[in-house]
Amino acid sequence: MTESVMAAVVQMTSTADVERNLASAESLVRRATSLGARFVSLPENFVFLRSEGEPVVEAQTLDGLWVRRMSGLARELGITLLLGSLPEKVADDPHRVHNTSVLLAPDGATIAVYRKIHLFDIDLPGMEHLKESRAVRPGEDAVVARAPFGPLGLTICYDLRFPELYRALVRAGARVLAVPSAFTERTGKDHWEVLLRARAVENLAYVVAAAQVGHHGRGRSSHGHAMIVDPWGAVLAQVPDGEGVAVAELDFARQDRLRRELPALDHTRKFNVR
Repeated sequence: MTESVMAAVVQMTSTADVERNLASAESLVRRATSLGARFVSLPENFVFLRSEGEPVVEAQTLDGLWVRRMSGLARELGITLLLGSLPEKVADDPHRVHNTSVLLAPDGATIAVYRKIHLFDIDLPGMEHLKESRAVRPGEDAVVARAPFGPLGLTICYDLRFPELYRALVRAGARVLAVPSAFTERTGKDHWEVLLRARAVENLAYVVAAAQVGHHGRGRSSHGHAMIVDPWGAVLAQVPDGEGVAVAELDFARQDRLRRELPALDHTRKFNVR
């Protein structure tokens, strides 16, 4: 594990235009590395973000075109690159995909794969109706990736509302929690930042949250505000609007000090509910 790492979160407005999204992702990753980032996270659905009800244009394998292209970019730049998520083909379920994160090493190799566990099925009055489970099969395994800079807990978007997942990742050694997302505009304006900061504070962990922003197509808009949060709950860097990047140092010596001074993770007790 390194003493620190410069991390970046990317904010995009992805649509159904795959080539445009890939080109935008590459450009933004290059911008992040030019600012010193050695670990860069792309948002959820960074290559293709459909309007609700539209089919996935091209489900991918883990060695498919999209992963190979971004693997080449990670290798060229010598960075750790998190592909926030992409639609992964499911061999025995032609009607659904996994919503899958892929973590790439500086040599382009795949370090870890995480398939989104919690799926976003909501129907709030006056809000777009979204039912992710129609097109997506949930994953079953929590993943702590052994990234070059240290243990990285992988999650995606709606997972953020389930604190037990994050505590399990930290118990398994995660020092950084990744939350690449496409948080809806309505829920995001009230819940996005407070949930990210809560996950950071309760786990004394860094939270790295790339995001989608703006209008993606019929009935689909995202809140944005990609950010990096420190273990004390402070927002270290944020993309306020539009496409862009935010960069901040993850200082693990400071994290160690905070965990010593406030050893809440060691104070968990079993209890009965009556």
